Amino acid sequence: MGKAFNRNKTKFIGVYYIHSTTNSKPDKTYYIRYKDENLKDKELKIGKFSEGIRENYCNTKRNEIITKIRLGEDLPKVAARNNRTTLILDDISKQYFEYREVHHNKKSKDNEVYRYNTHLKPIFGKKNLDAIVIQDIQKLQREKLKTLAPKTVNHILTLFSTIFNYAINNDVYKGTNPLNKIKRVKINNKRERFLTLSEIQLLLDNVRDNELLYLFCLISFSTGARATTTLNIQKKHINIEERNITLTDFKNGTTYTGFITKETATILNEKLKTLSVNDYIFQINNTQAKLREIQKRLKPILDELFNEGLEKSDAKNRVVIHTFRHSFASNLAIKGTPIYTIQKLLNHKDINMTLRYAKLSPDSGRDMIDAIMSNII
Repeated sequence: MGKAFNRNKTKFIGVYYIHSTTNSKPDKTYYIRYKDENLKDKELKIGKFSEGIRENYCNTKRNEIITKIRLGEDLPKVAARNNRTTLILDDISKQYFEYREVHHNKKSKDNEVYRYNTHLKPIFGKKNLDAIVIQDIQKLQREKLKTLAPKTVNHILTLFSTIFNYAINNDVYKGTNPLNKIKRVKINNKRERFLTLSEIQLLLDNVRDNELLYLFCLISFSTGARATTTLNIQKKHINIEERNITLTDFKNGTTYTGFITKETATILNEKLKTLSVNDYIFQINNTQAKLREIQKRLKPILDELFNEGLEKSDAKNRVVIHTFRHSFASNLAIKGTPIYTIQKLLNHKDINMTLRYAKLSPDSGRDMIDAIMSNII
């Protein structure tokens, strides 16, 4: 006689599992039970936990079969089995990234490929889309939050969801997107920290002997440009006589004008003499400098000067390269620069993005409060 197995109930009617092993490791094998069109009991093996099968998936398949029986339609056994062996996440992601190659910029696509290969492929790459359930995604979210910033984890889940939507919208997959039911982590990462003029001077004094970092900081604090914009400045973008630079905003695909100080113009004028028209201003080993290379050089300096004692996760108060842009706008507001001028200099498309700096303006009411209270206290 064959070996008898104890079937364990789940929270779903007609869904059971037996304890099993796979590669000498504990596993679960799932079965469903239902009555066929002749009201005879039937049992169907669905698959193993190690294969990505979960209780929810089994319950969905059981309900699908029961509905087919009630309507007198063919049962979906073969179709479901074929799906499990062919429609895996790796295949869909490959199609998605081929689409991204044509319709989006290379840098954005490369970032997504890295994110997929690092965080999604090792866990879900070989799983059938039907077998990817909410509980597994929530587990991924919990595990990633232990080591990654909430914003990064949200980016991972967004990519995951986008790949599902690509499959659905292109009629490759007929199921639903489980990521729609995953709540993203709320983030309050609006940076409040900015460098005062004296702190900017302190930083410049600390990098003055490093031509690369000194010029990067000077242009960043003069134009308020994002780091990627600054690193993409070429000789042809600079007008020394007018002391301005044509800047490319990669966030919205536009160009705008930034201005530089006389000191910065003098330094740039000497540097431009050694460059060809299409050469990048910021180079390392005769190649355009990458953001990570600048970050690697600046981070120890910023941490020593401004971040001592702060948690790594304290995005609101830590000084990073993006703080330079925030400092540019904040100091303009403090000096009374009109908010619409700040909007233009930052190349903000929405004035609401710029209004966060209005509270720093001298006409924000602070001086009036001082005048009133000085006669009382």
